[in-house]
Amino acid sequence: MSSAVDTVASFYTAIEQGRHGDALAGLLAPDAVTIERPNALVPGGRVSDRAAMIAASSAGAGLLSSQQYDVHWIQEVGDTVAVRLTWRGVVAQDAGPFLTGQELVAHIAQFVRVRDGLIAEIETYDCYEPFAS
Repeated sequence: MSSAVDTVASFYTAIEQGRHGDALAGLLAPDAVTIERPNALVPGGRVSDRAAMIAASSAGAGLLSSQQYDVHWIQEVGDTVAVRLTWRGVVAQDAGPFLTGQELVAHIAQFVRVRDGLIAEIETYDCYEPFAS
């Protein structure tokens, strides 16, 4: 694997291991952003800066008892790593429409720009499976 691919894989592994907040910040460039395209959870899409990414990682860790990234395909093209994956998260406690123990599943295409061994940008297209009711 290339160093950029390794960087992205390390990011997914860190999240799976429960790292969040400041523990995850060391993998992000100072000017990192996430571009989240419209999906079932964020219908209007959103752009998040590094501080918002770090805060979201802690919020996700609080909502979910576990997260898993099943990478189906990963390829480096220039400074960008293209990834096709399935993400699974298990809800830790009732929150909004989500119930304790419920599994959330999203089929995802991500384009991750890596600079100097750090995540500089994540553009993500998350296609969630229907949420259980």
